Amino acid sequence: MNAPERPAPPGAKIGIEAFSFFYPGGQAALRDITLAIERNRILGIVGPSSSGKSTLLRCLNRMSDFVHGTRHTGRILLDGEDIHGPQVEPPDLRRRIGMVFDTPVPLPRSIYDNIAYGPRLHGVRERSRLDQLVESSLKEAILWDEVKDRLGSSALRLSGGQQQRLCIARTIALDPEVILLDEPCSGLDPISTLKIEEALAELKERFTIVLVTNNTKQAARVSDVVGYFLMGELVECGETQQIFTVPRDPRTDDYISGRFG
Repeated sequence: MNAPERPAPPGAKIGIEAFSFFYPGGQAALRDITLAIERNRILGIVGPSSSGKSTLLRCLNRMSDFVHGTRHTGRILLDGEDIHGPQVEPPDLRRRIGMVFDTPVPLPRSIYDNIAYGPRLHGVRERSRLDQLVESSLKEAILWDEVKDRLGSSALRLSGGQQQRLCIARTIALDPEVILLDEPCSGLDPISTLKIEEALAELKERFTIVLVTNNTKQAARVSDVVGYFLMGELVECGETQQIFTVPRDPRTDDYISGRFG
């Protein structure tokens, strides 16, 4: 049975209500998740492998639909609207809730065309408007100064850290409302990681951000709120300082302190 109709908490951009997600065969990847994701804040999601972190991201923009035979109970609300409602078109939802993956996948095109590709698909044709979008998106991803003199060169020539920031800029160019990041700094060097973290601190002024990370120190540095997931369950969620100093659940304490996971 779906959760009863009720509005998301005040300030919530996304409200998750008693949400469970099942893979084919009935295996539960998420169990009874209730969570408010507040506007213009960074929610950091931490937990050991196979705890449901990435699955939650894919459910938030319905990329989970691509796996045949899955099912869910409960609701996910975006601005109070059920994302699984009949009036919601998944492609439109994925524009509103953009996603950046752990491994950057730039298009085999120029840096400029990587950013302009999405807006062009959505009908933007004016060169001046595309120029503006490319520049502003690269600036917000803290990449503009490094590439402004070679926008026509292949994006595949960028370093791994630059490619990841390019993918963030590509997402920004579509002007989403929410940005999901699935371990965006995985495998990156400390300098590249720092630049992405700096970008996130600026981006939350415009966007609501959900960050999955296996790096608890990163979660402590950049998140406003942290949720700890374990075996598909949300064990605890709270302000970052509270989670990292006085967690309420001993399982959270064991993970944060390094005794588990």
